[in-house]
Formats: sequence, structure tokens, C-alpha cells
Amino acid sequence: MAEKPYDRLEGVIWYDGKLVPWGEATLHVLSHGLHYASSVFEGERAYGGEIFKCTEHSERLKRSAELLDFDIPYSVAEIDAAKRLVLEKNAQTDAYVRPISWRGSEMMGVSAQHNKIHLAIATWQWPSYFDPVQRLKGIRLDLADYRRPDPKTAPALAKAAGLYMICTISKHIAERKGYADAMMLDWQGRVAECTGANIFFIKDGKIHTPIADCFLDGITRQTAIELAKKRGIEVIERRVMPDELTQFSECFITGSAAEVTAVSEIAQWKFTPAAITQQLMADYTAEVQPKGKKAAA
Repeated sequence: MAEKPYDRLEGVIWYDGKLVPWGEATLHVLSHGLHYASSVFEGERAYGGEIFKCTEHSERLKRSAELLDFDIPYSVAEIDAAKRLVLEKNAQTDAYVRPISWRGSEMMGVSAQHNKIHLAIATWQWPSYFDPVQRLKGIRLDLADYRRPDPKTAPALAKAAGLYMICTISKHIAERKGYADAMMLDWQGRVAECTGANIFFIKDGKIHTPIADCFLDGITRQTAIELAKKRGIEVIERRVMPDELTQFSECFITGSAAEVTAVSEIAQWKFTPAAITQQLMADYTAEVQPKGKKAAA
């Protein structure tokens, strides 16, 4: 938890095309995005002053908005530039980057086709999502009661605020039980993801991961798959059933916040972080370094 509430941090936030003091980046309580979850966002990290896969995140933000039936009135290039500007003005090099877009307050009702679309971008210092020691030893996951919805019932491929309601509930329950997070199944009872990260399993030197069709195909997930293939490790994207988990030796999760984090336990299932997980953790750390530092390494 931050030393101060997030609305009282210092710095500037890019808000609808201009930089404003942190405390002035506000919205009205009757904003449509607050009441009806017509809001999309991204979670990104900057390393050494460079935002990792900045453009890919901006492109996904735009796609997410389109899935929620609105258009962000800024181009991908403009969003990229705004993120870098905020990072620079806040004098941060290693930071979390949060763009968010939402419908405003012109209409308050389910239908709000003519509401203004807002975009804000904030950056702040945020260390590893999980304790660094536990990331290596492996975090413990609960098994969530809520499930990822059928993609016919929700815009599952958007990074939309409303889809995280069940994630917050599930993570709170897990933390109260002493777990770090929770693994969610999909609407058919198959393994899906964690509350804010994708999940991978290892068996006989091969990586198995659920097909990302009812949850986000994370940018970090894609990066981890690319890194594994560069190492000659086979990656199999398929349906994974909970009763298979006894067959896997290693498990890890991926996300912009979680990066690559080992898992030692999911409910009654146990795993031992070993060579492949450790290699991918190291490879991801090397991958996110700014280009100049990579060349010097």
C-alpha cells in the first residue's frame, strides 16, 4: 500500500490533452464510467526511463475502448507521447504507468452515446507486485469461486474496469486466507488466469498455458512465450483442466505488475520453482532493460 492515498501523491497527470497538478486530476461523482463501468485502462512499467512495449499497450487501450463502443480521441502516437511526457515531468525512470479512459457525465443512464470520452495518464513509483523473495520461492494461490465469464456475455478481450470486479473480490478473499492471489477458472471450469496475471505450467520440459479466449492475452504473456521459444522451449496453448495440475512440476504467472513470478502452491496443488521458471524470470528481467543497457550488458 502507498504511504499516502493515491489521490494525494505528488506530481502531474496528463488529463485530456494537458498536464495538471496531481490533486486537480478529478472527475465528477456522476461520471458514466464510475456508475456503469464504461472505462478501460492499461498497466505498464517503465524501466530506466523507457516504457516497456509502450505502443503495444496504447494499441490495446484503443482496442479495448472500441470493444466498449467508444473511441478514444487521441492516436496511438499521441498516447505514447503523453505517457513519456508524464514520466519525464514526474522525474521517474522506474515507474508504473496507468492510462485510463472513460465516459463522462453528460448523460446518466445506461445509454450515453454522446458523453465526452476522457483520457488521463498517471505514473508513480511501484516496486515488485509481490515480495521479491517470494517471487523466487513461489507465491501461494487460492482457487477463486468466481469464474471468468463466457466471452458471449462480456467483452472479455478488453482491459475493461468492469471485468475486474470479480478479481478484486477474489483477491481480497485469497489475501484474508493468507494467499498472495487466486487462480480463476473459466465459465466451463477450465483453468483461466489469476486475478491480474496469466498463468503457465511446466511438464517434462514443455510449457502449457490456457488459450486466451475469455481473458486477456497479456502483453507480458506474449513476451514470455517469445522468450521461451527463443530458448527452444516448446509452448503449448491449450485447454487445461484443474485435475491435470498434479501432473505439472512448475508454475509461474506473468503480467506487467507481476512480471514473471514463480508459484509454489495453488490450493491443494504443489509446485517447485526450477530451471525453466528461473530462466524465464532472468530472461524477462534482461528483456525489459532499455536498449542501451542491453547492449552494454
